[in-house]
Amino acid sequence: MKRLNHNHHLSLYFIVIIAIFSGIMAYVRLQNSSQLRHNFYRQWHKDYVVKVNQQESFIDTTPKTETRTALSEGQGYGMYIAVLSAKRKWSKKEYFDQLNNFYLKHRETINKDKTALMSWRAVENNGHWTINKNSATDGDLFIAQALLLASKQWHDDKYQKEAHAILQDILRYEYNPDTETLTVGDWADSKSKYYNLMRTSDVMPEFFDNFYQETGDKRWLVIKNTMLKRLNQLSHQNKTGLVPDFAWVSKNDAQPVKPKTISTENDGYYSANACRVPMMLAGCNDRSAQNTLKRMLKFFSKQNTITAGYTLKGKPLNKYQSASFSAPIFDAVSFNRNEGYDDLFISQQYIFARHLPRNNYYDAALTTMAALDADKL
Repeated sequence: MKRLNHNHHLSLYFIVIIAIFSGIMAYVRLQNSSQLRHNFYRQWHKDYVVKVNQQESFIDTTPKTETRTALSEGQGYGMYIAVLSAKRKWSKKEYFDQLNNFYLKHRETINKDKTALMSWRAVENNGHWTINKNSATDGDLFIAQALLLASKQWHDDKYQKEAHAILQDILRYEYNPDTETLTVGDWADSKSKYYNLMRTSDVMPEFFDNFYQETGDKRWLVIKNTMLKRLNQLSHQNKTGLVPDFAWVSKNDAQPVKPKTISTENDGYYSANACRVPMMLAGCNDRSAQNTLKRMLKFFSKQNTITAGYTLKGKPLNKYQSASFSAPIFDAVSFNRNEGYDDLFISQQYIFARHLPRNNYYDAALTTMAALDADKL
């Protein structure tokens, strides 16, 4: 009996030691993960947030050049990152307000009417600003989401009112009721040949759910369901499951555009815009969204190295890797652990093993968002 008691106590001793060790390792991992996220945010803020004055700041999308360029897309990312980091007490309301004030100062005017949409580009050269008219829907969507998150983070009704204003104008100027999808910007109106053009990375189902819950406007649910259907149709047109940067949409169908339809030779491929799609679908449990996402992740999991872009049939467009492509994939997999894609979770962590790029705004923005937004690191 004494021998049995000794073994019993010895077993308990080892169990306690193992439990303590596991707890310490979990704590260290958590601290390292938290520190990593914090470091990426601080580096992002240092390298890309530029103060105009005490009241305004913008995201410099062309760092290390003679001119400084603010894009509505970049401003939306910056405001979104500011709120996510504020939740972790790394950012201040003051920083968000400065970014928000710059957005408010650069809102779009359409037919002499001031809107809540942001002008898509502003370029500063030797203190002089040149403003490019027209809006970009992806930037406006991120600004709206950031404002809603800010209203909850700081309990400030001002942000909520501003969010409602931009959401109303997105539906007024960036929505095609015929196709029930968002257009690529206010310039792609019913008189434009681009009225039926859809940017696949504008399919942001979680944002749309949030917009509906906030406003009660059922058009956001219609937009969500319709755009997810079109995205899923595009995904099923190839074995890879990949979707193009841009697509022509109709009431019931979607087709990839041809090269140079709107921007580059890669308009109809999985390229610089579509690379964001996995991130946009990451936390959505909608069946259509999950089907599209998992088809894409299945393709990526079969690649020895994920490169910067692919044709829809899966041929690499480049030989190099890019954080713009890897960060959204990592983000998506972090929300879908134990689904057979954990190899991607490991392989795409290379983006966190190196310093945040200081001269590539897009890579830096998507990496920082993945670091703050991903479920686990």
